[in-house]
Amino acid sequence: MEIIFLGTSSGTPTKTRNVSGLAIRKSNAKAWCMVDCGEGSQHRILEKNLTLKNLQSIFITHIHGDHCYGLPGVLASAAMAGRTEPLWLYGPKKIQSFVEGMIESTELWLGYDIYFVDVEAPIESTPILDFEIEVIELSHRVPSFAYAFTEKNRVQKLNVKKLKEDQIPSGPSWGQLQKGMDITLENGCLVHAKDYLLASDEPRKIIIGGDNDRPDLLTDAARNAHVLVHEATYTQEVLEKIGEGPQHSSAKRVAEFSEKNQLANLVLTHFSPRYADKKCSGQSIDDIENEAKEYFSGNLILANDLDCYELKKDGLFIRKSDLRD
Repeated sequence: MEIIFLGTSSGTPTKTRNVSGLAIRKSNAKAWCMVDCGEGSQHRILEKNLTLKNLQSIFITHIHGDHCYGLPGVLASAAMAGRTEPLWLYGPKKIQSFVEGMIESTELWLGYDIYFVDVEAPIESTPILDFEIEVIELSHRVPSFAYAFTEKNRVQKLNVKKLKEDQIPSGPSWGQLQKGMDITLENGCLVHAKDYLLASDEPRKIIIGGDNDRPDLLTDAARNAHVLVHEATYTQEVLEKIGEGPQHSSAKRVAEFSEKNQLANLVLTHFSPRYADKKCSGQSIDDIENEAKEYFSGNLILANDLDCYELKKDGLFIRKSDLRD
């Protein structure tokens, strides 16, 4: 599983950071999904090996502009690129009003269908090829949600050694066993697939949260998660000065939650523009990182625009610097 960060700033962009957006896909796959689409996201997409033709679905965490103002440009560019396949758009119900109002007022002709999914209502199924989707309601000034992506369609491995020992002939019969189908050999012997399938690896799971001042709302989802991507807009000191009105989290708040729930990998993002990228006389991203390290002992990552990370089968979440293209 891969994540490519398209924007990591909150509210407004900086010279080095765009506003919120990221891509998630199976490792090296062409098909991909997008979570949040801040203004300027399509420029970031152009800098990576992503195409709007292969975009399956867009997930919007909440209606605030730094998370959705890039939708008009992305949708229009997909149309101009000749897209004809439907696109699924998940988000709070106001997202549909926003997009439909834009299409009507600008007389935009897309040439493909948009299927809206209101995540404020129960979701029966998700037509996403590579992932099972879980929606978790968060706490913010407007309805805000997290999306948990769990890989599916994992092919179980055959116990080749046992197959050979039991003289099960290779060929199509092995393929049927791998699919979980029992087979009958030419001598009439019934072979049960379960006897030759190795135990599956635990499916990998990544949680991507929207704006949220209560990380504890993710407790249940975090129990079997490998990675949490969560906003850390401020340090605790700044959050206390600003007050709870904006309903954002501090690095301390998210780090404490992640440590308590024994998460292996924590990715912080959505940083206030007040924090400079490099250490200076004022506030910097180092302040957020240092605070998080005080409370979280796992693999801590502070997201940067255009960075690509891969979740390996062993649960290690590492940067793929070779994908910067």
